[in-house]
Amino acid sequence: MELSKRKIKILQTIIRTYLETGEPVGSRTISKDTDLNLSSATIRNEMSDLEEMGYIIQPHTSAGRIPTDKAYRLYVDTMLADKEVEVQNIKEELESKAGRIDVLLKQVARFLAINTNYATMVSGPRYKSKKVKFIQITPVDENSLLAVIVLDNNVVRNQILKIDEIIEQEDMLKLNFILNTVLNGLDVTDMNLAVIRSIKEQAGSHAKVIDAVLEMAGNALTEDDDLQIYTSGATNFLKYPELSSKSETTELLNAFEEKKIINNWLEAAEQDNGSETHDIQVYIGNETKVDTMKDCSMVTATYKIHEGVYGKIGIIGPKRMDYDKVVSTLQSLMTQLDDIFKN
Repeated sequence: MELSKRKIKILQTIIRTYLETGEPVGSRTISKDTDLNLSSATIRNEMSDLEEMGYIIQPHTSAGRIPTDKAYRLYVDTMLADKEVEVQNIKEELESKAGRIDVLLKQVARFLAINTNYATMVSGPRYKSKKVKFIQITPVDENSLLAVIVLDNNVVRNQILKIDEIIEQEDMLKLNFILNTVLNGLDVTDMNLAVIRSIKEQAGSHAKVIDAVLEMAGNALTEDDDLQIYTSGATNFLKYPELSSKSETTELLNAFEEKKIINNWLEAAEQDNGSETHDIQVYIGNETKVDTMKDCSMVTATYKIHEGVYGKIGIIGPKRMDYDKVVSTLQSLMTQLDDIFKN
């Protein structure tokens, strides 16, 4: 059985009406809201076909129909293909907060929550890879050195290294020169055996010190930074009956406040969409890959500050989310963020 234009029209009406009301939609409602001039009996026949095809279900006897995940997916895909977005100018509002990235991202989360009436998450910037920017080793006493490494994301790591040898000032200058000459601009994948061998050969008798510094550098390049998450609009969950039962709300709010769960969502979204594009992605029901959000939909995008530095934005609501408004608002926001980050 194929989806005819009439079936599509009826399905779209069911989805739009359910998005607005949250109530099952009956044939009489559809006959009033469409321009097909069909009888209720004909509409009921078409709805029966749509139910058989898996696009709508009847929650209980004598009720109208509600859309399934399959229907939402068709609706979203069609909407995204045909949508011509009228970009709203929110740049001025955001730029007033753009002096600090954390303040800007908090403002983004708040703006989206207010303008969509859904919950929002914004991750702080992440780095696709980290590279060595500068290394400095300095004597503390005869038995220890202070090693400082600065990464290209301006994260600074330092560590006291115990040594069992005396390093003259001239040799200290030489070691710093070697380390910075060879390691500057390298990430952990570039620090291969050939690079390590080259540094050790140049360091001569101080190979043990080089080993300790390289181990520290490797740890700094591979360790995970604390992920900043900015959220807003958690109480918006309570506006939607299907998400507002006590147990449902508790699970959602716990998931929303738990950084680890949010981080899992971010990683799942990155695997699906990568980090180098901010195309809008829509995850419906179980597509979210987060058990506690199986009754929700999430719309995500990736913002990019500059090459290799990116973060995620997500909007979470019920499956009867107003996808038109959410996608339009999010695309408008991404356009303005692109302009801000380019300046």
